[in-house]
Amino acid sequence: MPSRTSVPPDRRLPLVVTSDGDLLDDLLRLAAAGGVEVEVAADPAAARTRWRPSPLVLVGSDQAQPCLRARLPRRSGLVLVGRAGDVESGWQVADLLGAEHVAVLPAAEPWLVDRFAECGIEGAATASARMVALVGGRGGAGASILAGGLAVTAARARLRTLLLDADPLGGGLDLVLGWEQMEGLRWPALTGADGRVDAPALVRALPSRGDLVVLSWDRGDLIAVPAEAVAATLDAARRGRDFVVVDLPRQLDDAAVTALQAADRAFVVVPAELRATAAAARVVTAVAPHCSDLSVIVRGPAPGRLRATEVAKALGLPLAGSLRPEPGLCRGLERGEAPAAGGRGPLAELCQRIVTELTGQPAAGAA
Repeated sequence: MPSRTSVPPDRRLPLVVTSDGDLLDDLLRLAAAGGVEVEVAADPAAARTRWRPSPLVLVGSDQAQPCLRARLPRRSGLVLVGRAGDVESGWQVADLLGAEHVAVLPAAEPWLVDRFAECGIEGAATASARMVALVGGRGGAGASILAGGLAVTAARARLRTLLLDADPLGGGLDLVLGWEQMEGLRWPALTGADGRVDAPALVRALPSRGDLVVLSWDRGDLIAVPAEAVAATLDAARRGRDFVVVDLPRQLDDAAVTALQAADRAFVVVPAELRATAAAARVVTAVAPHCSDLSVIVRGPAPGRLRATEVAKALGLPLAGSLRPEPGLCRGLERGEAPAAGGRGPLAELCQRIVTELTGQPAAGAA
């Protein structure tokens, strides 16, 4: 019988959110009948990091109000479940939560078994992309350049890659790659997406070169991207890509939180400076509750000889890597050269290591 389980980040299991022992026993029994394991969270705080990646989320009636108060992002595949009498106002709460169904036990047991079984079939048939998120510890930290480098490196390794720009004030990741003149959709054209997005159609519509596609901002009016649009896009990316890189804003909105919660790993990029470390501490406080695997990458130079290990210790995070100064990098970006495109240098070496760690597939070095 399925039980409370800790799973590798690349496995996506249904999530059950309840602290009602009897209800949990019933749902575990139904999951077993459907042939799948589940993850279990007693409350919204425990559910937060798996809320977006899970293919199906069942919220017990005992946790409906706590989930509302926690302001978890709206998502598809959400079911409110309870027994007759426990969900008398079920549809009202379900609407507020964004739930698609209210399942009342025992009448809904066969329907729930089918939903669990569908998760097992889809999980066996569909590979799930690995997803990494980057956020700057302060403005100009270099997170966007690292995001571009990771995407370029993954594509060089023959991984079907999506680079997603979730920072509306970042200037556009197409500029980082030198792709600003390439045709294809940008975010303003996708803000209405709130359901299941066809992955092949999305790839065909975006600016692309080889195995790399980019969803970026244009230079038009600033607009807000609904969290539902980000969720639908990431779901399509999970189904249609091998590797997804997300560049996040430092001030998290609902769309950024949705992307962060879907990420397998997240990195905070911090210059090796005292004030940058102090600023990054505030960013970490905002980011950490939404990601179970968060670490820091420290970028040189270090004017005050601040060591990367000292920055990581000050932030209370594992050190994922450090970047030595690379004078030619900025000059190359100004000429429209994508970061890490040549496969050599400190940035390319770090990106190759991260891609290999995340995918198990060696990244291509210099030709």
